[in-house]
Amino acid sequence: DVHSPEVYEKAKENLEHFRQAGHIIAEDKPCYYIYQLIMDGRSQTGLVCVSSVDDYFSGFIKKHEFTRPEKEKDRIDHMKTIGAQTGNVFLAYNNVHEIDTIIYQWKNAHQPIYDFKADDAIQHSVWIVDDDNTVAMITRLFAEKVPATYIADGHHRAASAAKVSQALPGSNSAKYFLTTIFPASELAILDYNRLVKDLNGYDSDDFISALQDDFTITQSVEAFRPAQLHEFGMYLDKQWYILTARRDTFTTDPIGVLDVTILSNNVLDKLLGIRDQRTDKRIDFVGGIRGLQELEKRVNSGEMRIAFSLYPVTIKQLFDIADSGNVMPPKSTWFEPKLRDGLLTHAIG
Repeated sequence: DVHSPEVYEKAKENLEHFRQAGHIIAEDKPCYYIYQLIMDGRSQTGLVCVSSVDDYFSGFIKKHEFTRPEKEKDRIDHMKTIGAQTGNVFLAYNNVHEIDTIIYQWKNAHQPIYDFKADDAIQHSVWIVDDDNTVAMITRLFAEKVPATYIADGHHRAASAAKVSQALPGSNSAKYFLTTIFPASELAILDYNRLVKDLNGYDSDDFISALQDDFTITQSVEAFRPAQLHEFGMYLDKQWYILTARRDTFTTDPIGVLDVTILSNNVLDKLLGIRDQRTDKRIDFVGGIRGLQELEKRVNSGEMRIAFSLYPVTIKQLFDIADSGNVMPPKSTWFEPKLRDGLLTHAIG
């Protein structure tokens, strides 16, 4: 059982071994770190720092997803046992030219402290920003020009860090949690696709006929990846279809306009009877990095009956929803590349 106390104790033992062996070194003064990831030739650069739990509670760090208690408990138990956060929360913010310039210039003028290609072929590079004046300048610019940051990935980690902070009121370090903050222009959101085990009693012809109330439908001669909002791919009986939502099937508010909302309301709930995507065992989700062939494979094998491909949510949509105080449907965003756990650690307690 990966969630047993023995596993967390082993993690604590491993972390202490790393400390004793000098694999983990505590900085003797406040620093920032620049973290660059390169995947398939595309680079993404952000700033590693700790963010304030108070900012999380007060809404300066904005959310767009609900969390699940059982997933929070795992992360809380892990943090409290090892006395540290080893996994980043992935934050985003609207670009600030002056911050972009400082990061670009520092990278070009210094050598990285880490620079390696991982097993998944993603290049990870980290630079330490340890000049007092530069650290102070970055801190000032964030205070003056970044009114909010947005959780892109890591809602459970952030919620767990906030609860650990409440459980350790005497710990100043627990009032902060480990984050990497990326300017919006650096980020790519991939599609997050859906598979369903059955047609909820429909046969194929009746299901397609029922869909026509809310979508125009045409056959596609190849696997269909939507190229614009309100287009969907559907794979059924070894045939791809293009679905285009009719104008009266959605609203224009930040949540209603999302393709995941349109699919949820007009297909998954209305026709397939899936009321809660977080708990229904008939639905599964596949990140766009795995390609449309993964959808075909799982339908063709008989494991799943039907698949839907979606157009990715945009960063602007994510920001708009978080600003409006709403949450997206489950599994709306898939970010790549993923941040590497354990590169940098924030001790708490």
